[in-house]
Amino acid sequence: MSVARVTEITSASGKSFEDAIKEGIERANKTLKNVKGAWVQDQTVVVEDGQITEFRVNMKVTFILED
Repeated sequence: MSVARVTEITSASGKSFEDAIKEGIERANKTLKNVKGAWVQDQTVVVEDGQITEFRVNMKVTFILED
């Protein structure tokens, strides 16, 4: 039997939502062990002078706790 934990993170990219998700997962893997999945809860953009300058995602990352 395993026990999982969920933590919420926010990640950003100047390229795309997909890149923001990828960057967030890569960073979570540096700190958390046994990352098994993520749920993208929210997506937002930063707009400056009528142009999108940043893509942001809020994610809930699931990881398995070690014994």
